[in-house]
Amino acid sequence: MLTKVLYGVIGTLIAVMLVAAGFLGRGVVEQRSIAKIDLQVDAKAKANGQAVDQDFGILGEIAKVLGEDYVEADKAKSATLRDGAIQGIFEALKDPHSTYISPSDYALQKNDFEGAFEGIGATVAKQDDWLVIVQPLPNTPAEKAGLKPGDIIVSVDGDSAKGWTVEQGVLRIRGKAGTSVKLNIRHTDGKEEIVAIQRASVKQASVANTPPGGKILDSTGKEVTDYAYIQIRSFTRTTPDEIQKAIEAATKANAKGIILDVRGNPGGLLNETIQIADMFLDKGEIVTQVDRAGNQQTATAKPGVLTNLPLVMLQDQFSASGAELLAAAMKENNRGTIIGTRSFGKGTVNHLRELTNGGAVYVSIARWLTPARNQIEAQGVQPNILVAPTADDITNRRDIWMYRAVDTLRAAGR
Repeated sequence: MLTKVLYGVIGTLIAVMLVAAGFLGRGVVEQRSIAKIDLQVDAKAKANGQAVDQDFGILGEIAKVLGEDYVEADKAKSATLRDGAIQGIFEALKDPHSTYISPSDYALQKNDFEGAFEGIGATVAKQDDWLVIVQPLPNTPAEKAGLKPGDIIVSVDGDSAKGWTVEQGVLRIRGKAGTSVKLNIRHTDGKEEIVAIQRASVKQASVANTPPGGKILDSTGKEVTDYAYIQIRSFTRTTPDEIQKAIEAATKANAKGIILDVRGNPGGLLNETIQIADMFLDKGEIVTQVDRAGNQQTATAKPGVLTNLPLVMLQDQFSASGAELLAAAMKENNRGTIIGTRSFGKGTVNHLRELTNGGAVYVSIARWLTPARNQIEAQGVQPNILVAPTADDITNRRDIWMYRAVDTLRAAGR
């Protein structure tokens, strides 16, 4: 019976992209300040649950017939039919954010948001029919193997990755430390190669203070030392403490402003994202959750800020979920200037429920709205200043996001 699963609530998900080293992009979220999810089921939902128990009984009958009569017995094994039925259920939803996670895969994920995980160490996203590397994390197997942003994953261990969801790709790529995976990679120049990568245990800080290239440069190539650079790779349990230390260091160094970089950030933990937004805000709304009944719950900034330093945020098309939530809160509370391209557009609340077999399901249960009541899902967050690098910028490694950040802070007289 489907209703006999163990509804062990782990949290709520706010991200879209997954990390090939762990499930960092579909982050488990503990909802404390914004909304403790109400698990009480209304009458309509209870009636639907009873109908599910009744209607799905026919699946057992079909599986029994196939198991006894189907000509190719190996294709009609109980586990094979069960997995096919599960896949069909989620395909019927036509929702890329709801999915089933097998017990073995779920066991690998539980510590992802503690800042440590096992895998190759690269964030990925889906573009058209393919999965693409967003960025390899520093000092990880992915970086050492030469993976680059924009690389397309053509196949994994010989199986074509065309049409895979991000979840499917990540669950095939990640695995126990010491084991290997072979990726057929198509580079941005069109060349393909097979890359064998040995997975490892990866411990990665979620916050970095070193900008791309090692220095903040302006458009003339001159080094800029007036501003602090803070990159948030993802939102984990340790991120608020890491951000606090980074802000305190910026203050001690007499920084005139902060460049907050969430490019390629797939999201993460909700409560921690809200904490970070609150560090920069003295008042105002941060985010609102709207459930299927239209009920709204809002997280609001508390008085007192960690810093009043001028702020610019850098985002790109791979900035998703928690990164979008933070950017929208800064933009719509007039706290910072957002520079870059439109963000990914993942504003669905996904709830995690554990199952009796040791697996779990992610289920979309609500949407996020920005302080101005704009929808993030499929819309993304529009920047204040649009920046799109040209092919020449990419070839010559010109970080035009950073150039505009410096120009913006300087124009403000900072």
